[in-house]
Amino acid sequence: MSNDFLIFILKISDIPFNLKDKFFEITFYSNESIDKIISYFPLSEKERLIIISISKQPTFSNFHSIFTDTITDDQWNKTKDQIKKRFQNELFDIDHKL
Repeated sequence: MSNDFLIFILKISDIPFNLKDKFFEITFYSNESIDKIISYFPLSEKERLIIISISKQPTFSNFHSIFTDTITDDQWNKTKDQIKKRFQNELFDIDHKL
């Protein structure tokens, strides 16, 4: 019996842009499988299923979000630049205060 198995490596380019745009950070294990996905706002069930499907990690569930509010795609598209800029600026300010 062989213990060989296939590890699918998720490439950032495999993720649809409209979904990738919602991510703050993706971390990977040393074998390049996904460890954790942090989005700005909680991903919808459909978005999570897309990621699970693309990654070929059927048991993956380590989704996190910075904010807890649920927003629509329209709300996200209208405010994403402001949200990202404000969040990055606040992180930058924190680093300078330390």
